Amino acid sequence: MEMPTPTVPAPDMAFEPEGFVVEVAPGDRIHFLDWGGPVAADGPGILLIHGLGQTAWIWTPVARRLRGARSVVAMDLRGHGLSDAPTETGAYDLPVLAEDAIAAAEGAGLVAELADRVVLVGHGFGAMVAAEAARALGPRCVGLVLVDGGWERLEASTGLDVDEFMRGLDEPPEVLRSITAFLADREAFDPASWDADQEHAARATVVETHAGRVVPVTRPHVTAACVQTMFAYDPLETLAPVDAPVVALVAASPSDDQPGARERAMAAVDAARAATGRSPIRTVPFGHDGHNLMRYRPDAVSAAILSVASDTGDRGV
Repeated sequence: MEMPTPTVPAPDMAFEPEGFVVEVAPGDRIHFLDWGGPVAADGPGILLIHGLGQTAWIWTPVARRLRGARSVVAMDLRGHGLSDAPTETGAYDLPVLAEDAIAAAEGAGLVAELADRVVLVGHGFGAMVAAEAARALGPRCVGLVLVDGGWERLEASTGLDVDEFMRGLDEPPEVLRSITAFLADREAFDPASWDADQEHAARATVVETHAGRVVPVTRPHVTAACVQTMFAYDPLETLAPVDAPVVALVAASPSDDQPGARERAMAAVDAARAATGRSPIRTVPFGHDGHNLMRYRPDAVSAAILSVASDTGDRGV
């Protein structure tokens, strides 16, 4: 079945979201941005979950569009942005992160009542969290959108182990020498899409030291624990039980080191879903666009999310 193509609202460039926190455990607070949306929207709200080392602000180009049609919330994963960064063992396991996502959705009013429904959207690592939260929510989740992640095992798709992957996350020293150098590096990814929102999203990921250098907001223990969680993620186990329709937005492959790995991963997930009576994942390819599809293709990403949010049929609770 072809996905419907909804009209994507024009971005509301004047709106600024309000930040809130929800306490998930004593001393552990999860921050989220409430982008608002139509008060009487006919359909589910949308929760946006960022990827590793990012914050809720990375979703700004998409949230500015979605809020014209749905209630929209973007959260900071624990250890990221303005959410707390606990240090205890297991604090960044996938079920815990999924519980945080559900708590954010509940705290923001997206699933405050039993009859409320939500569409979960995750980018990269956030797609794994969204998938686990969708499994936990059951029929209260009526759509899952995986933005360039969540359907593959990283070791198979990248050919790397945890240590090799961690080394690849290191920023060159010249990029971190000043906030000016850091922002110039981020702008150079795609100058045409660089604007005040992109600068805000980039600034939210680093802290400027007294010496003028910048360091990531995401602390080393958080990054290490999250990468361990990423490599432990089993898409077959997580996605097979998800009743909701699943859509995957697939960016250009970052390398040809593992040719065909992503396609094989998707086929394996579809087979696992078929074995449990679930529908196959619908894919939307972005063959010439990089990982941050929200920056490069905000209209197309918004359209895909609204297609899922509009195609909920009679799925109620």
